[in-house]
Amino acid sequence: MHRIQLEGLASEYASGQTIATHAHDTNQIVHAISGVMRVLADNGTWVVPPGRALWVPARTTHEIYCNGAVRFRTVYLTGNHPSFPMVVQVGGVSPLMREIMVRVSEGALPHQLPHLTVLLIDEIASLRLDTFYLPLSNDARIATLCSSLLENPADTISLNGWADRLALSPRSLIRLIKKETGMSFRELRRQSRILASLERLPLGQSVTNVAIDVGFESPSAFIYAFRSVTGKTPSHFTN
Repeated sequence: MHRIQLEGLASEYASGQTIATHAHDTNQIVHAISGVMRVLADNGTWVVPPGRALWVPARTTHEIYCNGAVRFRTVYLTGNHPSFPMVVQVGGVSPLMREIMVRVSEGALPHQLPHLTVLLIDEIASLRLDTFYLPLSNDARIATLCSSLLENPADTISLNGWADRLALSPRSLIRLIKKETGMSFRELRRQSRILASLERLPLGQSVTNVAIDVGFESPSAFIYAFRSVTGKTPSHFTN
């Protein structure tokens, strides 16, 4: 028998505010109601747009940057369960999960908590995972590359240009990127641009403006790449 206890918290943060690096003794799941969170954790950089949930295992060090005015609801889960992921993840929030998290974070009655706990565990087990992240690299050179691609998504520096910057041969850089991220340079750049777009689309920018802003030659190229990565069109994430 797995005994899980829930505790909720409703939070709001201004755009640009950073929640400094920290960790919790409990597991937590965070639902983004509005605004976008960029999360730096021990297995990568994650982007959490509205309508998604962030899972953070107990004792996982993480930092959150708020893009836009962020409102989120957090549920802390004391105890462990086979359904709980072992690493940070982002997934879609079903209507039922959303209502459970809102109820717990905004003051569920004591007699409701056992029932809500059972339902929330079941929802966590069926969390629809998204690939809204860049893997963390332990190699300082690849970490620098990933950070730059995410911060400057429209930058057009070529593979050869990055090899020169990082004092590597192009062939060595190709191998190192694959080893550290599991991606090619082209895939890494595309993933970075899609993540950058996920930070912009929910804040009211048009699909066309976002496409150009993150480095795509046309809206149609952006839409194709976006759908290839996320399985959805950009308009799914616009307000």
